[in-house]
Amino acid sequence: MATPNPKTTLYVGGLEENVTESILHAAFIPFGDIKDINIPIDQTTQKHRGFGFLTYMEKEDAAAAMDNMHNGELYGRVLTVNIAQPMKIKGGEQGWASQPVWADADTWFERQQQEEEIQRMNKEQKAAAAAAANAPKGAAAAADRSMEEEEEGDAGPGAVDPMAAAEAEALNKP
Repeated sequence: MATPNPKTTLYVGGLEENVTESILHAAFIPFGDIKDINIPIDQTTQKHRGFGFLTYMEKEDAAAAMDNMHNGELYGRVLTVNIAQPMKIKGGEQGWASQPVWADADTWFERQQQEEEIQRMNKEQKAAAAAAANAPKGAAAAADRSMEEEEEGDAGPGAVDPMAAAEAEALNKP
């Protein structure tokens, strides 16, 4: 179903409860051809909710009706006539949204992946902490020394530490 042009659909508020679609049609037909009239019914009381929607064929007709009928009177009640807002559908993370329910699926999936990654990292940290707590102290010190040796060895075989060379040179001078 194609959505109507929002510039041709008018919201008419402040309707008296005896107003019907035919009365609304008769009140607004002088401004142009009306395509559709909708007065929502309250499910509990089976009466209309005090407002309705009119859709004109041309946006100029809708503008003329809005200009002439806003703050006008119908059955002793002052009317509010404005351009209707697009219908919002229920769904989305924010409750009522102008987007389909499945539009949040990507963000939900990304959040799930992030949570799984955090859980995996927490498990790895706990396992490393448990392994360090269970290892003998001498083994931990040896592991620290081997890591320092590896870091020093990263410069490559035969690499000379410039600080050590400068220190050795200063000690050799008489």
